Amino acid sequence: MELFGGFFEQYGQLLAQATWDTLIMVVVSCVFAYVIGLPIGVGFAVTAPGGLHPIRWLNMVLGWVINIGRSIPFIILLVAIIPFTRLMMGTALGVQGAIVPLVVSAAPFVARIVEQSLAEVDPSLVEAAESFGSSNWQIVYKVMLKESLPSLVRGVAITFVNLFGYAAMAGTVGAGGLGDLAIRYGYQRWNEEVMIAAVVVCVIVVQVFQSSGDLIARKIDRRRA
Repeated sequence: MELFGGFFEQYGQLLAQATWDTLIMVVVSCVFAYVIGLPIGVGFAVTAPGGLHPIRWLNMVLGWVINIGRSIPFIILLVAIIPFTRLMMGTALGVQGAIVPLVVSAAPFVARIVEQSLAEVDPSLVEAAESFGSSNWQIVYKVMLKESLPSLVRGVAITFVNLFGYAAMAGTVGAGGLGDLAIRYGYQRWNEEVMIAAVVVCVIVVQVFQSSGDLIARKIDRRRA
């Protein structure tokens, strides 16, 4: 107990601040990633061959955007868009500097998750809505998005987990958070206790959020009722 007490007395505040910084980075980035990725994913699904409103050229453009965005490793993207990050946020360091690359990296991932979630909707429901004279927008909003909500919720949890890992990675280049704590106070100072504490916090946060996402998805999934 004295060992834990001494550790938290020395590093407890740093660990709490690093955890808070990481959560801020991840939550803010996740929100903006969905603001960008959700309409892209919906547009990709709707304009696909056999979709509500097939537009081949637009579907191809959106597909290229999604695939190219997902193919760039985050650590390379993080460095490559530093000028853009500085233009948008005024800095490429700290929590603010990490948000832009996190959003850019996550938005294509979100778009793909949304597109796959919409593809799981029973086509008969879409056909029924069309037979009642619903517009494409009404079908997307009231049928496709509503019916795919459990899958979308699970997608949010998956996106959060991925961004949490990316945020820790961003900490290695000055973004702050748990990654920065683990590198500066753990690895560089050969302090295994800090490294282990950072890993434990990461595991706890990820498990809590993933379990919460799964629980919410099961609660709202009418197919399991």
